[in-house]
Amino acid sequence: MHGHGTSHLGHIRSLEERGALRVAAVVDPRPLVDGAAPGTGQPPGLRLAMADPERPIPWFPDLDALLDVERPDVVILCTPIDTHAPLAERAIRAGCDVLLEKPPTATLAELVRLVDVARELGRAVQVGFQTYGSHALDVVREAVAAGEIGEVRGIGGVGTWVRSEDYWARAPWAGRRTLAGRPVVDGVTTNPLAHAVATALLLADARTVDDIAEVELDLSRANGIEADDTSSVRVTTRGGLRVALGLTLCASAQTAPRIVVHGSAGHVVLHYTRDVVEVSGRRGERTIDCGRTDLLENLLAHRADPHTPLLAPLSATGAFMRVLEAVRNAPAPRQIAAEHIDRVQDELGPRLVVRDVEHWCERVAQELRTFEELEAPWTVRA
Repeated sequence: MHGHGTSHLGHIRSLEERGALRVAAVVDPRPLVDGAAPGTGQPPGLRLAMADPERPIPWFPDLDALLDVERPDVVILCTPIDTHAPLAERAIRAGCDVLLEKPPTATLAELVRLVDVARELGRAVQVGFQTYGSHALDVVREAVAAGEIGEVRGIGGVGTWVRSEDYWARAPWAGRRTLAGRPVVDGVTTNPLAHAVATALLLADARTVDDIAEVELDLSRANGIEADDTSSVRVTTRGGLRVALGLTLCASAQTAPRIVVHGSAGHVVLHYTRDVVEVSGRRGERTIDCGRTDLLENLLAHRADPHTPLLAPLSATGAFMRVLEAVRNAPAPRQIAAEHIDRVQDELGPRLVVRDVEHWCERVAQELRTFEELEAPWTVRA
């Protein structure tokens, strides 16, 4: 209920006000009040965040403590990556459906096991890839199917974000490949900009593990972390389509990420955080603003009517998890030499900037080549 969990609290407040659900409890190792007893209500600050200020929301220190006294219909898991699989399985075995934050698990084997458990017990697991609910995906597919951009030649992605040094100190697992011997895989490719990877793969019709033929990685880091903060990834699908993304958390300024579908007669650009599609092809240029179906609401609709399909089912994240597994098993990211890094201080705090990284991320997306193939400066050995 701290950190990113507060965004879920705000959203379920609006759904509770509409009568779509009732908040049963919050679970967090840290109470909002020192000395709070498990099962007791939280202070006014949290109560007022809910629809009924007179109804305290019970707090529990862990999921087992909650499940000992109540079986919620849905459990929302917004927890450290290495806890996703065991907590999700615990909720499933208790008879709950799950909204599971991305990445769904820390290893491919955990994903396979969780899919099997959910299928065996007939439970629904929705993964928090919000873009899977974007109506813009259908707009992109329709433009391609109509031949507006000709033959699809490949898909590129650009993600140039900014993170301060404090970002990597926010939690013990932040920026780690492992923690206490457990896989974490918290890098730019698998967590902050995981939506870019997952969305590009979805547009390439790559959903399952078997949809991926090859994963090529060029992992680097400017910050003093274990995981990658500046990387290129190129995936080849079973159908031979190439998907390449240039991703960084060390940009000079934060920009909106985008996916580009390259065609022989034009291109389609998806600004996936804004659900905006730009088409440039045989019919000229146009921009389409699209809506989005909320994943929690979709999960509730699926519960009410199983004929309503989940938009981001656990089984549809196998292709993304092939990339995560490749990152997990890859050699440690290359340390970018100091000569290619600037340390800046601004309103975000102290942070590291890889010089001209935006240019190289753009080239990856346009040329479908890795940083090393493009001879980005930090990849060239003296």
